[in-house]
Amino acid sequence: MTDYRSSFIHSGGFELHVTEWGDPANPPLVMWHGLARTGRDFDEAAAALSDTYFVICPDTLGRGMSSWARDYTTDYSYRVFGETALAILDHYRIGDLRWVGTSMGGLIGVTLAANALRERITHLVINDIGPDIPEAGTGRISSYVGNPPVYDTVLELEAWLRANYEPFGQNTDAFWRRMAETSSRRTDNGRITVHYDPAIVSQFTHHRADLDVWDAYDLIVAKTLLIRGESSDVLSAKVAEDMQRRGPRPRLEVMPDCGHAPTLASDFEIAMLRDFLAD
Repeated sequence: MTDYRSSFIHSGGFELHVTEWGDPANPPLVMWHGLARTGRDFDEAAAALSDTYFVICPDTLGRGMSSWARDYTTDYSYRVFGETALAILDHYRIGDLRWVGTSMGGLIGVTLAANALRERITHLVINDIGPDIPEAGTGRISSYVGNPPVYDTVLELEAWLRANYEPFGQNTDAFWRRMAETSSRRTDNGRITVHYDPAIVSQFTHHRADLDVWDAYDLIVAKTLLIRGESSDVLSAKVAEDMQRRGPRPRLEVMPDCGHAPTLASDFEIAMLRDFLAD
């Protein structure tokens, strides 16, 4: 796997961690992760695509090695996430770009592609999320995000990740081990928990308006690919069909034997991304 580099970028008093892959002279590709995840989720895809693109994978505020919120009631919002994204692009002096977003990262991409980056995002991949999220999906996610587990060992956390993220689909043992390593942090008493601020669950309480983005979606002009896990409880088949008829009228790809959300780590998924991003 191609080596990655870490950068730490300051924006609005926050320190943001970004994993970089490939030659900065290559066309830029931003890969933005889901609600309770980190940029390291994209290691396989970022390593593969770094032969063509300069791939940057940020840790969203409150996740991984990025700062936590000063005030979760205001900072864990798409407005602030968008501001940090723009600061990251400014840091690298990026103009036009491609964006791949999983779940929350997809909706951040939608809001930016409709507004601040409307003329700059040329290709947009929306991975298993839509402008209308079923209550079943938000309820399931918020139930575990706001109540993170605590274990004595990393191996116990890995077992929890394998069970809790089973909808991700089939992945290798190496994938799950890396997920455990990049998803864990020590608590003050030395036990192991997940690598995010539990207050990020406020996305479903204080910032519910962030989840209603049909108006923004309809403004997108970027070439768009929509990916859906066949059994996803976050992006329904009905909403995916509606998305194909509106806004950027994306191509739809359904991943079999997968729920929320496809990891984009398989050879097939990486080839699909490569083909879409190349045009």
